[in-house]
Amino acid sequence: MTNRLAFAPATLALFLASCGGPAREEAPSAQIEADWPTIPEGAIFGQPSAVDVDSHGHVFVLHRAGREWEEPFTDETIADPTVFMFSPDGALLAQWGAGTLIMPHGLSVDEDDNVWITDVAREQVLRFSHEGAEQAAWGVRGEAGQDGKHFGRPADVAFLGDKVLVADGYTNDRIAVFDRQGAYLGAWGEEGQGAGELDLPHGVSTDGDKVYVADRENARISVFSTAGEPVDQWRGVDRGHTYSVKPLGAGWTVAVEGRDMIDRNGAMVRVYRPDGTVDRSFDLRLPGDNASLGHDIALDRQGRAYMIDVYGNRVVRFDLTPSSPTESE
Repeated sequence: MTNRLAFAPATLALFLASCGGPAREEAPSAQIEADWPTIPEGAIFGQPSAVDVDSHGHVFVLHRAGREWEEPFTDETIADPTVFMFSPDGALLAQWGAGTLIMPHGLSVDEDDNVWITDVAREQVLRFSHEGAEQAAWGVRGEAGQDGKHFGRPADVAFLGDKVLVADGYTNDRIAVFDRQGAYLGAWGEEGQGAGELDLPHGVSTDGDKVYVADRENARISVFSTAGEPVDQWRGVDRGHTYSVKPLGAGWTVAVEGRDMIDRNGAMVRVYRPDGTVDRSFDLRLPGDNASLGHDIALDRQGRAYMIDVYGNRVVRFDLTPSSPTESE
């Protein structure tokens, strides 16, 4: 969709592109743990899309087992496992999801260690047990729509008390709200809702006080109250398109941008202060133009961050603890 909120950054991108574009932003690279994770020889792993961490420190990585995003989507499921579970030291402990997903996109682990996955080709939100048993499927398989029973390429899931927030993302431009049993409660950010209007909500998260949306094509982070009221918009002309945002605590957040303002792919990680200003940035892209696409980010209880790089076919771990904010700040 095109709207007045997206007009300014889109116009800037066209202008910069016509002028040849500025040099890429210079930012330091975080210290990546080079040997994390260990993927066994013979394991099929490719085009990862999402990451999250359970209560035991296990790291779940969603990937497409070599399938690439190509439209129109096939209706054939991926034959190989698409969910890998790694131990904190990077050993592959389990893999599941074979023959289930078509174009997996988002993965979130809830407080009971259930694993929620969005599939943009299936047009569904799926809930699995920790061990990979399918427990629920919301939406009509293969059928798009914009109501309480359909999705439009759902991208991500977050949990707010007894509610489930779905970033319903690629064609519906809304945060769809459900109870834990799947009953539809309404939507935020739809067209016509004024300042909170979204343009491809690609990621959603909450710290219990506010809800943060990676408002991808508006090139910003949109902040809502827990009741769905627009609170703030974090954007600057020097930033790019946010693909994922997660709370750090005390109102601080960390986000990853997959593209800059003239649509060059990359992987820029930013730490935001509670007022929406940038505290620091890290450039985690691989060498070469468009070699990386930062797609998702997650945190563990030790303060380590995990970033998904779709084009780089990698999940990287790096430490935010030394300079992360504390409650006293």
